[in-house]
Amino acid sequence: MEELLAYAYLLGEGLIEFNVYENRLNEMFENDTENEDLIELEYLSSSLKETIIYIRAHTNYNTMDINKFGKKLFELLKPIYNTMDIETFAKAMNSLWHGLADNMQDIDPFWMLSYADEPLSWGDKEQTRELFEKAITYYDNEK
Repeated sequence: MEELLAYAYLLGEGLIEFNVYENRLNEMFENDTENEDLIELEYLSSSLKETIIYIRAHTNYNTMDINKFGKKLFELLKPIYNTMDIETFAKAMNSLWHGLADNMQDIDPFWMLSYADEPLSWGDKEQTRELFEKAITYYDNEK
């Protein structure tokens, strides 16, 4: 569910298209046709809102693999970061951070999303970029 949760957060912020999520869901379902969550999500695939609600409601935030979630989330954010202006991206990341489960908000790299936009208040786009790039590449050296 961790991977799908990453998609759900980005869908909720309007950062990825629904078909990007659907393509990944279909791949996952083809590899695990007996998975009840995937079956239900295939059924819900016509409703963005219901999809997000289902994924978030069926994720156990206390036992989930936060690193797996984070790795996928930031992998998906890389191309988004490269296509948005820094102010728009910063606003979206701050909103995304506010929506994260409490057990994720205060740990890196998620925590960085809450303050990386602060240098923008004094016009320092470069420092903001450095902070976001540090967050986005946080998992790059993991296997």
